[in-house]
Amino acid sequence: MQRYSKDNGVAVPTGRISRLLRFGGIASGIAGSVAAGGLRTLASGQRPDLGQLMLTPENTVRLTEGLSHLRGAALKLGQMLSMDTCVGLPDELTTILGRMRDDARHMPPKQLRTVLDAEWGKGWYGRFARFDVRPFAAASIGQVHRAETHDGKELAIKVQYPGIRASIDSDVDNIGALLRLPGVVPRDMDLAPLLNEAKRQLHAEADYISEAGHLARFGSLLEGSNIFAIPSLYEEFCTPQVLAMEYMDSVPLESLVDASQSERDRICAALIDLVLRELFVFGAMQTDPNLANYRYDPENGRVVLLDFGAVQTISPERAADFRNLAWVALNGRGTDTHEAMLRIGYFDSKTASHHKVQIQAMFHAAMEPLRQNGIFDFAASDLLERLRDMGLAIGNERDLSHVPPAATLFLHRKIGGMYLMAAKLRTRLALRPMVEAYCDDTVNAVRDGIADA
Repeated sequence: MQRYSKDNGVAVPTGRISRLLRFGGIASGIAGSVAAGGLRTLASGQRPDLGQLMLTPENTVRLTEGLSHLRGAALKLGQMLSMDTCVGLPDELTTILGRMRDDARHMPPKQLRTVLDAEWGKGWYGRFARFDVRPFAAASIGQVHRAETHDGKELAIKVQYPGIRASIDSDVDNIGALLRLPGVVPRDMDLAPLLNEAKRQLHAEADYISEAGHLARFGSLLEGSNIFAIPSLYEEFCTPQVLAMEYMDSVPLESLVDASQSERDRICAALIDLVLRELFVFGAMQTDPNLANYRYDPENGRVVLLDFGAVQTISPERAADFRNLAWVALNGRGTDTHEAMLRIGYFDSKTASHHKVQIQAMFHAAMEPLRQNGIFDFAASDLLERLRDMGLAIGNERDLSHVPPAATLFLHRKIGGMYLMAAKLRTRLALRPMVEAYCDDTVNAVRDGIADA
């Protein structure tokens, strides 16, 4: 959730028709730009490249501005697809979508009052000693305001943009239509499973009562932690469109870039271990890797965890599959890794052999930090650049049609986000022992399977 700029805000389009017309304007603008560019290219005696015509700087601005104005599922899905989901999007489109992570806009005070009148009833302002009508943070689904109760409690109040929940399905369908425009993604790529999972997750994220439950659950799971802090919930102010929690003073996690090496390593080790606990112990993972969801309290050295809308349940069977994959990737042969990846769904029986080789090679490279026995220096490694190049090479395969299960892609977003965080903070960690500690439950069975093969 981004800190907002001090402007007057932009009203959120709430009606289905107004949002559809906005999408239509984006699509027609892009189509007109493509047509004009194609004519200019033909006039110069060259053959038009539809992919390049689609993703010009002008269309970049058109798409980013349009989706940022809509907010909601339109903006959220763009952010999801920009976070290393292995879908194979062109580099230009990934850049467009990435810009959306930093382009959340807040709604104006008048629209905010209308929303809170509907949720809390008229006269709600009297319940507070102070309520800041300008938000201190804004994101794709809602914005956050600071308030103080009459008994002196400092609260952070997250208010959902109006009409967001009702527009999720149609927004995702419209985004899918934009992605299916020629030249954007491989022609035969089946985006339906990803888009359906995006709808499911977005409906869950837009249910603030559900998020309140996740906030309470993680607060219980991490109770007594000397490294993590989670805001307390204030249920009396919570509704399906309003989430009220304790306001906690903190600074951006990126501010640790100038901290000591030991402090940076301590924080990153704790966050990576938390991902492993979510996957292998908790059975639930907060899958949004946005660094704005992780803040730092310099007073006590704890990480403040925010935003539990994107919590995904992980079944014991899926956790076991990933344990097996981690173990064979660390210790097994290539054939064992192939079978484990096939079981999880990185590819299927219909995936072309050369695509399987490319995908497995990318996975093998991604496991480099975990395979080495010593300390891995995130700042000195070029792994991110190599993975990016390998991902682009796979994405440029226009006959690639398989998309891994959406649940796996969202998990990858979280893991990829943690790697980016560790690289930004120039962390130096021994990762292999951390992962091996969570493989113990199945290590003997997997090792026996390798020995018997």
